Amino acid sequence: MGVGGSLEYGSEHYLMCISHKRYNKHHQLQTVELKVAMDCDGCELKVKKALSSLRGVKSVKINRKQLKVTVTGYVEASKVLKKAKSTGKKAEIWPYVPYNLVAHPYAAPAYDKKAPPGYVRNVVDNAVASSAVKFEDPSFVTMFSDDNPNACSIM
Repeated sequence: MGVGGSLEYGSEHYLMCISHKRYNKHHQLQTVELKVAMDCDGCELKVKKALSSLRGVKSVKINRKQLKVTVTGYVEASKVLKKAKSTGKKAEIWPYVPYNLVAHPYAAPAYDKKAPPGYVRNVVDNAVASSAVKFEDPSFVTMFSDDNPNACSIM
C-alpha cells in the first residue's frame, strides 16, 4: 500500500465522518417508544431486525410482555413507526404514561384495562373545563339583577 492507497483510504474515511456528522446535525438523539403487537419470538425478532436496519438507530429494546419497543438513536418518530408497521404488525406510538402523572387516572378516558401495571392512557383533562359554567350566557347574568328585584326566578 503506497502513498496513493493511504490517501484514498483517508479520504474515504474523512467523507464517511463528514456525512455522519451532517446526518446527526439534522436529527437529535432521542428515544421513541412504540406499542407493537407481538405474539412470539419470531415476531419479536422480525420487529427488532427491521428497526435495527434504520439509519441512525443505536439500540432497540423490546419488552414483549408489555408490547413495548424502545428505539434510541438519531431517528424521527414517524419513520420508526412507519418501519414498525412495514413488518405487518399493528404499531402505534406508546400511548401510556405512569398513573401518577394524570389528574384522574381512574376516569373513563384514562383508564385502560390493557395498559401495563402502573400505567394509564395519556389524556388531556377536559373534565374540569367541560363541567364549568360559562358566564357569557345572558340568562345567567340577568337571573340575579340589582336593577330588577323581581328578576330572581329561583324563589
